[in-house]
Amino acid sequence: MTATPSTAKEKIIVAIDAPDAEAAKRLADPLLGEGCLFKIGLQLFTAEGPSIVREFKKLGARVFLDLKFHDIPNTAKEAIHSAAALGVEMTTIHLCGGPRMVADSVAAADGSEMLVLGVSVLTSMDAESLAAVGVSATPENQVVHLARMGRLQGLQGVVASPREILPLRENFGNDLVIVTPGVRPAGSDIGDQKRVMTPAEAVRAGANFLVIGRPITSAPSPVAALRAIAEEMAAATAG
Repeated sequence: MTATPSTAKEKIIVAIDAPDAEAAKRLADPLLGEGCLFKIGLQLFTAEGPSIVREFKKLGARVFLDLKFHDIPNTAKEAIHSAAALGVEMTTIHLCGGPRMVADSVAAADGSEMLVLGVSVLTSMDAESLAAVGVSATPENQVVHLARMGRLQGLQGVVASPREILPLRENFGNDLVIVTPGVRPAGSDIGDQKRVMTPAEAVRAGANFLVIGRPITSAPSPVAALRAIAEEMAAATAG
């Protein structure tokens, strides 16, 4: 699995939400060498395919491939094999795919340095959204439930909103890697996120990695924005 981050900047995953390779590289270029990871998600990967991952790797970028695989176990397993072959540091599966899919996906990453993360409840969802798809549990209880199922299948990390970090730590201690989207610096637009925290709050709660997009990539100086967030995170855990 990916190495434990040693600096605040290494805990930041910059979401590269771009329509094509040219736009993606414009977003990433000023941040290369800062030590952060870059998240390639569905929009960019659908437009460019595996070549965009290879291009980022050639630039020396650390890549989080966030495609949220959710299919029958064999298909998910083969997708994990393909992700590992691309040399990405992290990738995602949907935990609602069930125990067999999770177990096969985790096993498919054996022998690689790639960390498989289980997506629990999307940060755009709240209790009302869960009820609409037949889940009566609260977001917090559903996240913990899915994480427990994943852990039983050997999963080492999850994606969860800032609001579920403490419950996850209470239930699983420090053995679980937590990657947290829905992070917004104070005063930022929260967009379509429902359950948010500031970077300082998220790292104090116990997040290992923070996914941050527009507050960095849309800033007048992305490097300055990233460094300011890193400083906030470091100060929050100092002492």
